[in-house]
Order: sequence, then C-alpha cells, then structure tokens
Amino acid sequence: MIRTLARILLAAAFVLAAATPDLASAQSRTPELTGSWVPMGGGRGLDPKLAPPPATPMLLKAPYAKAYNDQRAADAERTKRGEPPASDAVHCRPYGFPRMMAVASYPVEILQSPRQVTMITEAFSEVRRIYLGETQMPIEDVPPGYYGHSVGRWEGDTLIVDTVGIKEAVPGYNGMPHSAQMRITERIRLVAPDVLHDQITIEDPVVLEKPMTYTLAYRKLADYKMVEFICENNREYVDEQGKVRMKLGAKP
Repeated sequence: MIRTLARILLAAAFVLAAATPDLASAQSRTPELTGSWVPMGGGRGLDPKLAPPPATPMLLKAPYAKAYNDQRAADAERTKRGEPPASDAVHCRPYGFPRMMAVASYPVEILQSPRQVTMITEAFSEVRRIYLGETQMPIEDVPPGYYGHSVGRWEGDTLIVDTVGIKEAVPGYNGMPHSAQMRITERIRLVAPDVLHDQITIEDPVVLEKPMTYTLAYRKLADYKMVEFICENNREYVDEQGKVRMKLGAKP
C-alpha cells in the first residue's frame, strides 16, 4: 500500500513538473542587465550596427510648437550673452524621466531582479523602479511625479517598459512640453554583450501630432562603482528677470 502511494505521488510530481514552467530555466534565459552603463553616441569608428538610429521628428501641435520654439530661441540668446538658461541644473531640480536616462556622460546603474528592475543615475542620484509582471495603472490613478509609474515585461530578449504619470512641470525629451496624458514605451535590449539600446517612444495625444521615437545607446563599464552626485550649487541663482546670476564671494 505504501509503495503504491509512493508511485502515485511520484507520477503526479512528474506530471506537475511537465505542466509547470521551469522558473530557474526561464530566468537563466533572461538577458542580464545588471551593471553600470555609460551613454555612448555615434562617434567615429563605432560599428554602425551598434550605433543608435536617428530620432524621428518631434511634431508638436499648435500652440505648443510656437511656445517651444520661442523658448529655444530665448535660451539660445541667453547663451550667446553668456547667461545660461534657468535650467534644472541651476535650480538643483531632478531631471526626471526620460531625460535622466542620458545626462552628459554620467553612468546609469541597473539592478535586475525577477520582480523589479531598478535604474540609478550618477547625476543627481535619481532612481526609477520598473515593476515586472504587473498591470499598468490607469493614468488618472497615478500620482504625478518626476519618474511616473513604470511596469515591464520580457518579450524574448527585450524588456518592454510602459511609463505613465510624469507631471507636466517635468520637461520631456529636449525640453519638449507634454500633458498628463503622455505615455512612454521603452524597448531595452542588448545589441552586443557590452552595448545596450533603450528605444524610447513618446505618445501624447494632447501635445504631439504623432508619436516620436529616439534611441539611447550605452556601453557597459566593467567593475565601475557609482559615486555620489548631490546638487549643492549655491553660487548661481535666478533673478527677478529670469536671468542666471552668480553670487560673488560665495563660499564653496
């Protein structure tokens, strides 16, 4: 009787193993993104297969296009006069998503686990969290913030990320204005063992005539340890005319 019961249990275990995916095996097939990655451009000598493709046009609806172009022109004039625009860097404000993903040549650290992918930038020490295997919240239910609410899923070797809830005060790609309806979709994948692409598509039915897409490329930094970057800029300020000034004699 005991032997018969043991055989039944053993047979049931084999059936269950055949019907249930091998989680360990599935995880082993997931690309490993953990590490530090530095933004890379399409410089001379770069393999064209690894270079990011050009961005699609940013087609803003009126009056957003006029306001955007006027602001860009005003910023250019300030730069010519040696007066840097009143940027987030001057105000010590976070860049927010998606701009945080490429700030000059500062690295981005990725920490990967089965339920979450965490991205930490060296510039301003900004953090965003991508929750895996979850359903995205309705846009109206997401408290607006600098990084929004991101959920992701793996499709083969590509991490698909959906982000909503970026507050309107946070400038978008290249300072692009946006509404509360903006949705950002990322397709993140390794195009080589040490090269990562993040294809970013921005949709906004209020501001954009049609979605726009651009791609960021990163090179992996071996054994790199992220350093602390805290904004402590107390030498520059914005006066009542919106001009950036420097405090003379200010102590560091």
